[in-house]
Amino acid sequence: MQTVPIPSPPAIPFLGHVNTIDRDLPIRSLMLLAKQYGEIYQLSVYGHKKIFINSYELQNELSDEKRFFKKIDFNLNEVRNAAGDGLFTARPDEPNWHIAHRLLMPCFSAANVYNMTDGMMDIISQLILKWERFGPKGLIDPSTDFTRLTFDAIALCAMSYRLNSFYREDLPPFAIAMADFLVESGKRASRPAIVQNMMTATNAKYEEDKRIMMQVVEEIIENHRANPPEKPDVLSTMLNGRDKETGLGLSDENIRNNQYLIDNTAGMLTFTVYYLLKNPEALRKLREEIDNTLGGRTMSVQDVNKLPYLLAVMRESMRLSPTAPARSVAPLEDTVIGGKYFVEKGTFMTINTVATQRDPKVWGEDAEQFKPERMLDGKWEALPQNAWQPFGFGMRGCIGRPFAWQEAQLALVTILQRFDLVMHDPAYELELKQTLTIKPHNFLIHAIPRKNKPSLRSVLSVSQDAEKAPTAQTASNAAAPASGTAELKPMYVLYGSNTGSSESFAQRIASEAPALGFRASIGTLDSAIDRHPKDGPVIIVTASYEGQPADNAAHWVEWMSNVQEPDAFKGIKYAVFGCGNRDWVKTYQRIPTLIDETVAAHGATRLVPRGEGDAGGGDFFESFDKWMKALADALLKEYQTTKSEDVAAMSVKFVSPGTARAEALRQKDAALGAVVENKLLTSPNAPAKRHIEFALPEGMTYRAGDYLAVLPANSENIVRRALARFGLSAEQEANRAVIRGPTSLPVNKPVAAYTIFSGYVELSQPATTRDLKTLLKAKNTEASTKALQDLSANYSDKVLKRRLSVLDILEENPDIDLPLATLLHMLPAMRIRQYSISSSPLWNAQHVTLTISVLEAPPIPGRTEPFFGVASTYLASLRPGNKVQLSVRASNAAFHPPTDLTVPLVMICAGSGLAPMRGFIQERAMQKQAGREVAKSLLFFGCRNPKEDFLYGDAELKEWSEMGVVDIRPAFSRSPDDSKGCRYVQDRLYHDSDDVVEAFQKGGKLFVCGSSKVANGVKQALVRFFKETKKSSEEEALVTFDKVMNGRYATDVFE
Repeated sequence: MQTVPIPSPPAIPFLGHVNTIDRDLPIRSLMLLAKQYGEIYQLSVYGHKKIFINSYELQNELSDEKRFFKKIDFNLNEVRNAAGDGLFTARPDEPNWHIAHRLLMPCFSAANVYNMTDGMMDIISQLILKWERFGPKGLIDPSTDFTRLTFDAIALCAMSYRLNSFYREDLPPFAIAMADFLVESGKRASRPAIVQNMMTATNAKYEEDKRIMMQVVEEIIENHRANPPEKPDVLSTMLNGRDKETGLGLSDENIRNNQYLIDNTAGMLTFTVYYLLKNPEALRKLREEIDNTLGGRTMSVQDVNKLPYLLAVMRESMRLSPTAPARSVAPLEDTVIGGKYFVEKGTFMTINTVATQRDPKVWGEDAEQFKPERMLDGKWEALPQNAWQPFGFGMRGCIGRPFAWQEAQLALVTILQRFDLVMHDPAYELELKQTLTIKPHNFLIHAIPRKNKPSLRSVLSVSQDAEKAPTAQTASNAAAPASGTAELKPMYVLYGSNTGSSESFAQRIASEAPALGFRASIGTLDSAIDRHPKDGPVIIVTASYEGQPADNAAHWVEWMSNVQEPDAFKGIKYAVFGCGNRDWVKTYQRIPTLIDETVAAHGATRLVPRGEGDAGGGDFFESFDKWMKALADALLKEYQTTKSEDVAAMSVKFVSPGTARAEALRQKDAALGAVVENKLLTSPNAPAKRHIEFALPEGMTYRAGDYLAVLPANSENIVRRALARFGLSAEQEANRAVIRGPTSLPVNKPVAAYTIFSGYVELSQPATTRDLKTLLKAKNTEASTKALQDLSANYSDKVLKRRLSVLDILEENPDIDLPLATLLHMLPAMRIRQYSISSSPLWNAQHVTLTISVLEAPPIPGRTEPFFGVASTYLASLRPGNKVQLSVRASNAAFHPPTDLTVPLVMICAGSGLAPMRGFIQERAMQKQAGREVAKSLLFFGCRNPKEDFLYGDAELKEWSEMGVVDIRPAFSRSPDDSKGCRYVQDRLYHDSDDVVEAFQKGGKLFVCGSSKVANGVKQALVRFFKETKKSSEEEALVTFDKVMNGRYATDVFE
């Protein structure tokens, strides 16, 4: 039989691939290598060879126990330092494993596990009581509490021993010691012995962890012998049982070895909660199944395995994130696997279960997505054999699987019966922590009791207090109610926002509430599930993102959309303002409209017609101001409150002479990335485009096509203009005290004036008509009053088109006497900006690159200051080593390269819209370098001139083109003779339509990134093609476009 070499990454002589694997999170490196090399690859560390399996077909073949046996890998070999020949760590030839396995298997039969239900519910009730005690604002680490649950439940049910983890602040010493021991065991597996021997402090800690675990194990055994339970348990079998085949019992040493518990249930529960919170529809369906089946009664043993959607959720969660992410086997004899790979007898072979259970050949092209439905309606039973192996396989599979499976069902049902769960950071994307198992890392939630209360006071500020990276908010956002607020009426402001615009508008409403006679609470829509406040107005500001709700509104929208009671919202008075972009014609304002109509249809009273803001238009902020005025008038009339002219709900007092610079705010190392490189890509004759590389914060990951969210700062030039206008020193400190209402500015602490103007407020945003009215209310001279009235009367031409900011107006009219507190109240909070990532994690999993346009415009008539984009100017100014607050945000699920590498990509972009396409091509190039077959893709790229702004044209794009990964079709607007007469990218697309059709016939997918002008031009070119080739009308061509492109056309449009 002819065989082929097993692919392997480049190695370091003698050391091999020691630096290829992330020591803290090996599974991340293994998954990236699987994505690059495909179904199989080989690594060598210090001369030890190991083969990694990443496809279902090979996993199925290696599940033949007649050809392959379980191999104790290097990690487990280190765990034997404590667990010896226990069930999980025993070698195949050790007799104690066979004795223990035969004795203990019956203990975990379905019938015996059913008998453990009371013990499980005992511990689950302790978790419920803790979460109820914490209240809706309490910050919960589910991984830690589920670890408590797991250890306490197995100790009580299997050993009749109470660890009482929920009655202490920290985890019990046994759990802490075991976690540290497992982490260190994994690290030891990759260290040379000579290095390990020199690490005296680490070795001492390792031995101490072993001592702590052994002490607890012996205490449990001694207690059990001294006080045997009335009802025999698992430990009773270990102590007294006799193997029917040999007549032997377990030795004291082996009994101790089998007390070391490998925690799988905690990870399973935490992953399941994460996936449910990221998928609101699945959470709704599960809650409905629980409520309809059980109502309010406690789940009993008769209900176990009787809730089909619950089982589907758990199976799907364990498919995507098996807590035991890999298992190792070795061939009994020399063999060939996959029909072409030769493997020697005894060679380590690790099955990467995380990768094999995402194999698109079994699970489909959407294998990366959480879809419980793939486990329903006979699909689970129809799966090919050995496709789902999260608990291991065969004789060496997890013996405690029935226990974990029942415990997880009881826990999930009980939690969802009693709580609405909300992510602390709605934008959180999965991070992992790895010992022998994997769990979500830095995943925090709030548990809100499910009670039909009319008041939202205790829950609505959950998200407002949440720390998010990056964000312009501080922990002081939710200020304590000050004197003078007792007579104010309650108002509930809810928002759904990814990019910050809706949140900024919500903050404006909350800030103005006191002046209208209201005391506002502010929070995300998701924090208000199943709560109907009727003692004050509910104001909703939310956006649509390609027709979908914001991350922090998805659960609320899913819940609201499925409310059944016809008068569910009766008695509620509400208003809705929607943010959107008209370029998304079919989905513009979809979510705000859905909310407005659904709430009204179920009995709520609309205070004012729904407002609309078009982010792609010139009157975005003006639209909000007009709607806000109508809302204010309606509130004053409906609630009989009195408007106060005291609009500044704060005071500002300078408390230092400005001799010391305050420490920059928001500098949390965990959220900081570092600039590695910042270089100009264009010639001096073209608008600046830059390539910026960042080292990500620890634990942060990304996919090609994702966004990098950056919290910028205003430029030094504009900050110093603001300081000069108010006569302030840059280092002068202010102590800002909130009088009433929530705020996004730091309070009750000295902050430098430079810091406030630099990092907390938007100074360049065009002034709104509301701002002009506020300026007119300030102390003015006759001249300034006349100037402001003129601006108000000619707002569109003299303010909006000229991009005139509040600061510009104040500089042009120095006699406007505006208090600093009023200015800070007027200015919107600094917003994050999102940029498409232009790299692939296969290039570097810890680094990302951006490809950005630097926005700079000449001075407007009558002014000397040019206009600079806030974020692009900030990014352009960065130098290697600078720290930046950033976070990765997932893009639309469709805007990622397909996992099937035979599918060609047709990428269409212009300018910095090349960013995600560069990441896609880089990923395909890395995969081709690894020896995989990759379809050639088409890149249609528009720019000015091949010598001025053909980004990466003489570098990476040229290299990847020569590799055969991509065929580049440029369109040069100022040099069309160099691009077959095509000026714009849509022209080149139409010109080369035959090649596009050929790619499409091979299964190709189209990706478009650029301005709305580019996106519209591309669509028009494709519609024109359909119209001409099919001899159809414009309307018929549009129908054809929608039909043909369904599921194969993804866009990422920016302004």
